[in-house]
Amino acid sequence: MWSSLNEWLWQDRFWLPPNSSWADLEDRDGLVYAHPQDMLAALPLALALVVMRFTFERLIGLPLSRWLGVRNQARRPVQPNATLEKHFLVEGRRLTEPQMVILATQCGLTLRQTQRWFRRRRNQDRPCLTKKFCEASWRFVFYLFSFFGGLSVLYHTLKPALYYWYLLELSFYISLLITLPFDVRRKDFKEQIAHHLVTITLVTFSYSTNLLRIGSLVLLLHDSADYLLEACKMFNYAHQWRLCNSLFIVFSLVFFYTRLVLFPTQILYTTYYESIANSAPFFGYYFFNSLLVMLQLLHVFWSCLILRMIHSFTKKGQMEKDIRSDMEESGSSEEEEAREHLELKNGAAQGPGVASTDGPRSRTAGRLANGHILAM
Repeated sequence: MWSSLNEWLWQDRFWLPPNSSWADLEDRDGLVYAHPQDMLAALPLALALVVMRFTFERLIGLPLSRWLGVRNQARRPVQPNATLEKHFLVEGRRLTEPQMVILATQCGLTLRQTQRWFRRRRNQDRPCLTKKFCEASWRFVFYLFSFFGGLSVLYHTLKPALYYWYLLELSFYISLLITLPFDVRRKDFKEQIAHHLVTITLVTFSYSTNLLRIGSLVLLLHDSADYLLEACKMFNYAHQWRLCNSLFIVFSLVFFYTRLVLFPTQILYTTYYESIANSAPFFGYYFFNSLLVMLQLLHVFWSCLILRMIHSFTKKGQMEKDIRSDMEESGSSEEEEAREHLELKNGAAQGPGVASTDGPRSRTAGRLANGHILAM
């Protein structure tokens, strides 16, 4: 049954142009073609890259971050509280104000103290700058060597080197999928997963069907901007604003030109129109172009994010943060905490079972205490 399904799935008419067959891609007369089974080596290599990455981050990335002056923001520890911890883990990281008031009443805290506890607890789960820097430094090194290595391979048309480059790129994106749950989680997490899956499928398909030239150009266009982005992040985390601002400008220009100009006008135009100039469309043609269009949609999505960053850059005069990242939530000021302590000392707070009664929040607390709002 499996052999029949495999034979049906890999029919020539599905994946290859009319009047072409898989037999045409067999090695003969001294010509060596790409074979799908070659890509199986990417799986163990991806695991090796994961090990290399964590070794690099510990032995090189971490000392480099200290040398560049990357400092983690001091975070105030939260007081252990089983009730609040349970709601934080089960009910969600952000609660509504009525829920906060109920918890404050149950725990014998003021509303402000409960809000501060959740704010500090959320900050504890956010990755520190050192971790972000180490991730960016590893990706910077890979993208830099991959880009210039790919340039050399395409310029000299080195066929064995092209295979190794393809294998390395495929292994790297598989390793990114493996480590994605442990990496810094950003707001475009789902888009990152989609991008990695599309890229892995594109690399595998283009290699298996001998579309090496167009596949190599796609990889090269992406690497040309990626190493600039990672370098920009590194200097941003190190608070070296001049280098960060300059790299951000260069990255934006390269990204827009390669992803929004070259990719659609050269890559997509070639694969969509010129590839079937002498043959009829087939399933592989639609499949390959669908993947490329999905990539282009992701390019547009990230271009919108970059435009938002450029807008902030022009208003403030410097690159402040990656808008995909969660920012540290600042705690209450010393003056606010001192004022609250004075209120408690003078009896402004109403005892251990009632939330604070200052300002507009007191009305909500009062209604809850009097039973006007049902417990949630």
